[in-house]
Amino acid sequence: MGDIEAPANNRSNNRSQLIAFRSLLPSKEFISSRKGQLLIGEVVSSFISFVCFAASTAAAFFTAPFIEFLAALFLLFAYSTKFNERFKGFHWPLMDFLRCVSASIIFFIISIISVSKYPDGASKAAGVFGFIATIIFALDFYFIFNELANFLKGGDSSGEPPNTQDGDSDSDSE
Repeated sequence: MGDIEAPANNRSNNRSQLIAFRSLLPSKEFISSRKGQLLIGEVVSSFISFVCFAASTAAAFFTAPFIEFLAALFLLFAYSTKFNERFKGFHWPLMDFLRCVSASIIFFIISIISVSKYPDGASKAAGVFGFIATIIFALDFYFIFNELANFLKGGDSSGEPPNTQDGDSDSDSE
């Protein structure tokens, strides 16, 4: 008698699991944004570089791409679920900027070393994907730097010039 209720209960349970899984995925509007595409590029290039380093004789370098993969994956999750808006403990753009600068420098250095010092194909592939990751991280920190510069100038990130005083107003009081 309980068998009749089981399929309906399983369908609702599967549906709730599907909804829970979809809530972890980034939204379509975030994925189509420039920041979303850069973060996805960082995740993919870091992961491929990590796998290539792990399979190569330059396996000593696999830790840096793995850490950058995890950091980019966390920020992809944080920005897509708007965790950064709920948790105001950090200045997220500055933290993201420092992450991108350090990642681009580290990827550039280990890519040069793996391409020039190690003769196997996996090390060369890791170096090539490391250079691709360097370019993606450098683009990301360039765009973040422009946003931070506009913020520090007192303007907004929409590209409009900051609000200035009129030339008629005098700061001297007579």
